[in-house]
Amino acid sequence: MRRNTLFPVRYKMVFGTFILALIVLFDRILLSVAKDPVAESLQLSDKQMGWAMSIFALGYALFQTPAGLFADKYGPRKILTAVVGLWSLFTALTGAVWNYGILLVVRFLFGAGEAGAFPGMARAIYSWIPLQERGIVNGINFSGGRVGAAFALPLVAFLIDWVGWRMTFVILGGVGVLWGVIWYWWFRDDPEDHPGISEAEVRYIHEHTDRNVHGEEKSKIDIPKLFRSKQMWLLMGQYFASNFTFFFCLTWLFPHLQFKYNLEAIEAGFFASAPLICGALGNWFSGFLVDFIFKRKKWELSRKIPAIIGFFLASIGIVASVYMEEVTPAIVCISIAVFGADMTLSPSWSACVDIGKQFSGAVSGTMNMAGNIGSFLTALAFPYMLDMTGSEVPFFYLAAGLNALAILLWTAIKPQRPLQINRLS
Repeated sequence: MRRNTLFPVRYKMVFGTFILALIVLFDRILLSVAKDPVAESLQLSDKQMGWAMSIFALGYALFQTPAGLFADKYGPRKILTAVVGLWSLFTALTGAVWNYGILLVVRFLFGAGEAGAFPGMARAIYSWIPLQERGIVNGINFSGGRVGAAFALPLVAFLIDWVGWRMTFVILGGVGVLWGVIWYWWFRDDPEDHPGISEAEVRYIHEHTDRNVHGEEKSKIDIPKLFRSKQMWLLMGQYFASNFTFFFCLTWLFPHLQFKYNLEAIEAGFFASAPLICGALGNWFSGFLVDFIFKRKKWELSRKIPAIIGFFLASIGIVASVYMEEVTPAIVCISIAVFGADMTLSPSWSACVDIGKQFSGAVSGTMNMAGNIGSFLTALAFPYMLDMTGSEVPFFYLAAGLNALAILLWTAIKPQRPLQINRLS
């Protein structure tokens, strides 16, 4: 006999994925904060550090679709446990690298290991979260990443001063392993299999999701159809723009602020954390807006309006930051841009679950693959464009242009139309 619980079990699952998102971005931003001591220890140039940062995004991008397929096939319980353990291992191993080549290999494998995190979450959301709650749940999850990165900036700077950059990577790798153990022990792929959930909550989830359990058991994905889908390419294009803007904050914002405004490491960490906090707020606001509009029977607009507003703010903020001579107004403008860029995440991932259904892992992973190709190019474009032009202005205008293009892409997206990408076995 199932017992009734005061706090719904699906919210406990969301708390777990929020903590996972926090760990994801915490680990991802480490190299940016540790740039100077790592570069000094391994005798690396800014361009070499750009490659070390971007090679992560390449590994992350290339393994998104495979990771999503695995999440769909084997379930988020096993896949999230496995990928967290894998990337935590390579986080710790980053502290043991001794030259540039080994650093590139470890960072690439770290990215490949982390690739299954958000597709795995998307698959869990499809099974556990009712349609009218998916906007805020996606907002909560992605805000966890921004909060994690924001705390990481000053905290990692402090840890590096205290125990050195190598031991900092080892310590934070251990945190991920602990999460993986707890997740595997507590989580179940299907709500009805969880021992702590009530019959009423299972019934509520089944009544308010768009699952067809019996049909899903017989259905398999047709990958060529996935990549021939116009909807898929539209989502990939707009997410490329979103990640191009945001990944700058995870790679070059911290050293950019240090150099341009002559800041100490911890001071730069606090300034660089402000846009990430605003990103978290953008995720929460967008998630609320997605669900608010959806509950008014405006499914398509519930995805489009938050995304279009977000890309508009990102364009305006990133251009305005170019003209700011002092660090505080520059950070205000960049914070507006990141608030906007992060407003695009909840509608993007909600749309992936909408159109992907039982293939949500593969669809979201494919979108995220394109987004992280944007991340890969961001980490390289900034140092190379700066070297060629002597100014950061061309890079910021490029980012703004991509955000403007993404607005046009969203006008053509139809989230209420599921992809026809299944084949019967």
